[in-house]
Amino acid sequence: MSPLPDYRPKHISLGPLETEILNYLWELDGATAKEIHDKILADPNRELTYSSVTTVLQRLTQKGWLISTKKGRIFYWHPRLTRSEAQAIQSYDQLHLFLKLSNPDLVASFADSLDTASLEQIEAIANRLESFRRKAQESE
Repeated sequence: MSPLPDYRPKHISLGPLETEILNYLWELDGATAKEIHDKILADPNRELTYSSVTTVLQRLTQKGWLISTKKGRIFYWHPRLTRSEAQAIQSYDQLHLFLKLSNPDLVASFADSLDTASLEQIEAIANRLESFRRKAQESE
């Protein structure tokens, strides 16, 4: 289980094109808008303007997902988080939303429906929760 990173984007939710571009940036370990645009247009069934790619890159930067550096006249875009860090943050948020909106009976019925592999994960989570609980009690 990946620990939560210290850095967190301003906005966690991403649209489909934002997600696709971020995935390309992880795959390429950073890229220019042209490289991303070319990657998208490699699919003959896709149409997307270069300016749409730059708009999405700027939006991802404003949301806190990317940083850009300029070399000469060219901007290079890099993710601020690794893919696993992003997945940890998104999973954390989804779990908290589920727990916030659900009553204890619903959470318990969800736990009852887990398979054996999931039970190992639940046990690991329970152990971490117990560790956090002990640390919190020690600091009181």
